[in-house]
Amino acid sequence: MAVFDYNAGAGLYPCKTHRMRSRIQYQRFESAAEALRFAIEDMPAQLLRGSILEVDDARFDATQIRRLYDASDYPLARRSSPSTPS
Repeated sequence: MAVFDYNAGAGLYPCKTHRMRSRIQYQRFESAAEALRFAIEDMPAQLLRGSILEVDDARFDATQIRRLYDASDYPLARRSSPSTPS
């Protein structure tokens, strides 16, 4: 994967599912790092699958979101046990 700018603004489009009525909607974040943290640590794991992170003109799916969050250059402190996608 090319160099990723964790400081760039980002939009997070949570998965829309009929089985789960979620109040989580599109959110804009000051940084991609904050969006990644929200997606992995705060959003229900069921919503991660099918969600899209948009940074500049690039889009990232759930697998890529997880990879970016787990990367050694991720700049924010992580919780001890973030949720994992099912």
